[in-house]
Amino acid sequence: MKLHEYQSKTIFSKYGIPIPKGRVAATAQEAKQVAEELGGRVVIKAQVLVGGRGKAGGVKLAKDADEAEQLATQILGMEIKGLPVRKVLVDEASAIDQEIYFSITDDRAARKPVMIASAAGGVDIEEVAATDPDKIIKVHIDPLLGLREYQARDVAVAIDLPRDYWKDFIKVAMGLWEVYKNTDASLAEINPLVITKDKQMVALDGKMMIDDNALFRHPDLAEMRDTDEDAPAEIEARKYGLSFIKLDGDIGCMVNGAGLAMTSMDVIKLFGGEPANFLDVGGGADSKKVAAAMRIILTDPRVKAVLFNIFGGITRCDEVARGILTAMDEVKPKVPMVVRLVGTNAEEGRRLLEKANMITAETLADAAKKSVEAAKKGK
Repeated sequence: MKLHEYQSKTIFSKYGIPIPKGRVAATAQEAKQVAEELGGRVVIKAQVLVGGRGKAGGVKLAKDADEAEQLATQILGMEIKGLPVRKVLVDEASAIDQEIYFSITDDRAARKPVMIASAAGGVDIEEVAATDPDKIIKVHIDPLLGLREYQARDVAVAIDLPRDYWKDFIKVAMGLWEVYKNTDASLAEINPLVITKDKQMVALDGKMMIDDNALFRHPDLAEMRDTDEDAPAEIEARKYGLSFIKLDGDIGCMVNGAGLAMTSMDVIKLFGGEPANFLDVGGGADSKKVAAAMRIILTDPRVKAVLFNIFGGITRCDEVARGILTAMDEVKPKVPMVVRLVGTNAEEGRRLLEKANMITAETLADAAKKSVEAAKKGK
């Protein structure tokens, strides 16, 4: 789950990371009022969950409250990369002397968090990594020991930060580590972390991504979710506790277990097909959950066939079959269904489905091959 800049910076401030004075506004009049409170000279920043706001005209400098209102009117009427701008952040303008990129994120290969910093702040860090990788400093953090002060100091030295700012940088680094750890974030990023003309270190921008699997521990963060970026099917899937990702193919997939789901998609590709989605109904899925999953798959008009690959261990195959039949009664699908059921009550499940004239298969290879053939006929 991504957080908006204003949400991320509010969390940063709770952990002692300095942020500019400012407030979010939903209307141009509110933006003007905030600008008046801040003394007039402000930055108006579109709050959308995509990069490139500045290049798209979503970040503007206003010299006074009246101009802030005018610019907010323009920005609030924009769409950036297809997403509507519903709010703007009105921040006190800063006179910048130096910009730094700074973040803590997951390094899956190392199985550790990694602290990343660069003196080339304020720009796309991926571009810097590609064109000048020596400017990117990485330090891994032992998850049992946490971030140590000497590690933050080493980073400050590596990015040639003047010694006068080491103490401030260490404070920001330790604060960002606490943010990352305590919110179950997969990314906590400040870009840029600036040194102002009056010698202050400030987090001018902020970005956070929270692990969806940890949101049950953070109901306050879950409430911050902006669904503008999410596909309607993904929003519906969350209501039923389904893991769903929309893809570009034409064969819908419903599988129980993430590993089995990925294997199913691979075998579909092996036989020349393309999966339309990743959908894991999980263990213990009942008929209601299966019916919901099927409705979600069939909302995609590109789907020409559906593959069900269920291994019944915790999940009973007869329950899955009833869910499929329930969904068929509700949705009345017009595409062929290929079902592979193996495990607990598989024979009963297959009998139920055969009565409904569905295509059944004994092996995954057979099911994938029949799905690809059915999808081609559907085209």
